[in-house]
Amino acid sequence: MDATSTPRATPHPAPKKNLVLVGHGMVGQRFLEALAEHGLTATHRVVVLCEEPRPAYDRVQLTSYFSGTTPDELSVTEGGFMQRHGIELCLGDPAEHIDREARTVTARSGRVLGYDTLVLATGSVPFVPPVPGRDADGCFVYRTIEDVLAIEAYAKAGASTGAVVGGGLLGLEAAGALQGLGLTTHVVEFAPRLMPAQVDDGGGAALLRTLTGRGLTVHTGTGTQEIVTDEAGAVRAMRLSDGSELDVGLVVFSAGVRPRDQLARDCGLAVGERGGVAVDERCRTSDPHVYAIGECAQAVDGRVYGLVAPGYEMAQTAAATLASEDSAGTDASFTGADMSTKLKLLGVDVASFGDAHGTAEGCLDVAYADSRAGTYKKLVIGADGTLLGGVLVGDTEAYGTLRALTGSVPPVPAEQLVLPAGAGAAPALGPEALPDDAVVCNCHNVTKAAVQACATLPEVKKCTKAGTGCGSCVKLIGQLLPRSGDQGLCGCFAQTRQELYEIVRTLRVTSFRDLLDRHGRESARGGEGCETCKPAVASVIASLAPAIGADGYVLDGEQAALQDTNDHFLANLQKNGSYSVVPRIPGGEITPDKLIVIGEVAREFGLYTKITGGQRIDLFGARVEQLPPIWARLVEAGFESGHAYGKALRTVKSCVGQTWCRYGVQDSVRMAIDLELRYRGLRAPHKLKSAVSGCARECAEARSKDFGVIATASGWNLYVGGNGGATPRHADLLAQDLDDAGLVRLIDRFLMFYIRTADRLERTSAWLERIDGGLDHVRDVVVDDSLGICADLEALMADHVTHYRDEWAETLADPDRLARFVSFVNAPEAPDPLVAFVPERDQIKPDLPLLTLRPLEGSSAR
Repeated sequence: MDATSTPRATPHPAPKKNLVLVGHGMVGQRFLEALAEHGLTATHRVVVLCEEPRPAYDRVQLTSYFSGTTPDELSVTEGGFMQRHGIELCLGDPAEHIDREARTVTARSGRVLGYDTLVLATGSVPFVPPVPGRDADGCFVYRTIEDVLAIEAYAKAGASTGAVVGGGLLGLEAAGALQGLGLTTHVVEFAPRLMPAQVDDGGGAALLRTLTGRGLTVHTGTGTQEIVTDEAGAVRAMRLSDGSELDVGLVVFSAGVRPRDQLARDCGLAVGERGGVAVDERCRTSDPHVYAIGECAQAVDGRVYGLVAPGYEMAQTAAATLASEDSAGTDASFTGADMSTKLKLLGVDVASFGDAHGTAEGCLDVAYADSRAGTYKKLVIGADGTLLGGVLVGDTEAYGTLRALTGSVPPVPAEQLVLPAGAGAAPALGPEALPDDAVVCNCHNVTKAAVQACATLPEVKKCTKAGTGCGSCVKLIGQLLPRSGDQGLCGCFAQTRQELYEIVRTLRVTSFRDLLDRHGRESARGGEGCETCKPAVASVIASLAPAIGADGYVLDGEQAALQDTNDHFLANLQKNGSYSVVPRIPGGEITPDKLIVIGEVAREFGLYTKITGGQRIDLFGARVEQLPPIWARLVEAGFESGHAYGKALRTVKSCVGQTWCRYGVQDSVRMAIDLELRYRGLRAPHKLKSAVSGCARECAEARSKDFGVIATASGWNLYVGGNGGATPRHADLLAQDLDDAGLVRLIDRFLMFYIRTADRLERTSAWLERIDGGLDHVRDVVVDDSLGICADLEALMADHVTHYRDEWAETLADPDRLARFVSFVNAPEAPDPLVAFVPERDQIKPDLPLLTLRPLEGSSAR
C-alpha cells in the first residue's frame, strides 16, 4: 500500500429492521414461511407474540384429536424452523396495546417491542349468542386445543348428552367431536338447513338425511332461547325458540366467528362496518407500517374470509409486499378469494365451489339427487355454458376437476357431469381436460402447470406446497404427475403386480411357468423368470390359493423355487448362516407352561433368546438341520409358525385392556388374539403388523402399524397405513366407533384391497400415499363399497381363514418336505462347520472370524 493512501473502511452491515407478528395461527406461520422464502428473516429481527401456549397447529383438523391425533401431531410448525431463521416465538404472551406513534407493542408480560413493521394475524373469536345461561358450567366454545381438552374433561366427568349451537362447518365439526366422546348429540341451527353458507336446500336435505341416519339429532329453523341450569349452576337443559326443551349436560357454542380486531380498534386503525381490520390489496392497513392478514382482516372487496386458503394468500401477499420495498416491486395482491370447500363431516363428504348458490344473473342449475344413496350434485351454469360453481354432497369424487374447470366451458354437457355411471354420464374427465393455468391447489394458489413441472408428490409438496393445506387437491395432483412409459413389473412381465393379480384371480392361474408363458413378454416366455417376478408371483398365488384352487403350502413343487431366501427353510437367515425360530404368541398372551417349553427348547438346543418389540420370544442360532426337531417340540406344545420369515402378518400387539387396566374401556387382548388368529399366514406384498390399544392412551402403539385398533367407549376406531422404522408414519383414521363385527369386516376388506392393488414390496404406508385418491379413495372402496367389490374382498378373506394351515405342522407331517432341511445334500447328517458361536452375557452370539489377507504366491509383500 502507498504510504500516502487512505485505508479502506470496513463496511458495517445494515442494521436489521424490527418486524413484530401478533398471533401465531396457521396464517401467521404461513407468513413466517413466506418471509423466509423471500430472505426477509435474514434482514429483519422477527418477534412473534402468541397467546396460546403452543406453536401454530392445524385448526382444520381439530376434531381428529378425538380419534387419536395428539396436539403435537396437529402442529404445522416444522421442528427447528424458528431456530434456523432466528425467529423469536413468545408463547403465552399476547399483545395488549399498540402505540402507533411510538411504533411499539406492549405484551401481557409487560415487555415493550419496537417495530418498523407490525403484522396483525389475530384471527377470530367464536360468537356466543346472548342467551341467558351462556356462562354456566358445561358451556364451551370450539376453537382451540384448550377448548377441546376442556370439553373432553367435562364430558368424561359425567355428561351423557350434548348440544351444539350452530349447524355450519364448525358446528358439525363440534358435533362430530361430541359423538366421538360417546355423547348423544343434538345440533341446533337457526337457518332452515345445515351448512347454510356452503350448500343449498337440496344439499342441506341430503346432508340432513345422512347425518340423522348416523345418530345425530338435528333441529333446524329454530334458535336457542335459554340454557337452563341446576342448583349448582351447571347445564341441565336447553330451551329452544319453538318452546321445546332438550335435556343436555353440555353445550358447545359454534355459531360462527367474529374478526378479532380489538387491538386495531383501540389504536385507531380503520375497521370495517361489520368488523375486520380494513386493508388494501397489499394487505396494508390505514397505517402503512401495519399489515393485517387472515380472519382479522377485511379485504379490499369488503369481505372477511374465514377459510385457511384465503388467509395463506394474504400471508404471501404481505410478505411479497415487504420484500418489494428493497426491490423492483411485486405484482402480488389480494383482492378476493375463491371460497371453495371440501371436507368430510361426520363421515359425509361435502363440497361447494364457485358460485354455489347461483347468484349470477341468468344462471341455471343442473342437479341430480339420489336420496337412497345420500348423494346430491348441483352445478351452476352461466348463459354461455360456463361452469360457475356447484354443490356436492355424499359424492365429491369430481370436486378437484370441477373446481379447476370453474370459469370455463366444460368439454362435455353439464348434465353428464352430475349423472352417475350407467345413467348417461360421460367418461370421467381426466386432468388433460384442465388448462395449464387452472388452479389445482386453492390453499397455495398452485396451477396445473406448476404441478406438472414436478415428478413426484413429495417434490410437489416441497416446491409448491400444494397438497399441504386442506389436502383436498392431493388426488388430482396424483393424476397430473407424469408416469413412466413402462409400468411393467420387471423385464419378464409388461404388466404391473396389480394386473398380474387380476390375471391370476380371474383366469385361476396356479403356476408361475404358465403365467410367464401365457402372459409374459415375448422375450421371457419359456424362460425361468427373474428374482423380481418369481417371489412377487409366488406371493400372489399364495394369497389367492384357496380361491384359485392352488396348494397354499409355499414349499411344494414349483412354488419352492420361487420363494425368497427366508421362505426356503421357513425361518429367517441370520448373519452367520444360522436361523431364527419365532413361534406365534397371539396378542402377546402366553401361559406359564408355554413359557417353560420355550425355555426348555432354547436350553436344549443352545439358542439365544430375545423378547421382541412385537411381544414375542425369538430364538436365534439354530442350524438348518435343527429346525425340524425344534419345531416338533414347539408344535407339540401348541405353538404355530409366527411367519417372521414371510411377507405376511407378523404380530398383533396389545395392552392388557379393561381386564386389568383401570383406564381400559375394551378388552384389547381378546380382540388382538382374535385378529392375529384370523389373519395368520396371510401372504401380502410386504409384511403386516398390527396392534390393539384398550384406550386412547395408546400403550400398544397401534397408530404405528399397518392396521391399528384403539378402543373407545362406544367400540373401536380403526387406523390404517402406519409404519415405524426409518420412515415412520402415523396411521390414518379409517372408521370409528365400530362394533366387533364391523371392525373385522372393515379390516378384511382393507387387507384384501391392499393385497389386490399394492406394488411389489410396498408397505401399506407407501401404498396409501401412492394410490390415487389416497385415504379418501380407500375409505370409499372399503367402507362405502364405491366399486362394488366388498363382497369379493370378504369372500377372499373368508377363503383364507377357512383354509389356513400351519406351515410348520404341515412340514413335520411329511417326510419328503423334511428332506430339504440339511446343510449339505450329499452329507445330510453333517452340520455346517462355518456356523459357530462364542459366549456372551450367559448366552451365545455368532462367531464371525475376521477376514485376513495374505499376499499371493510369487508376489512380494510390501
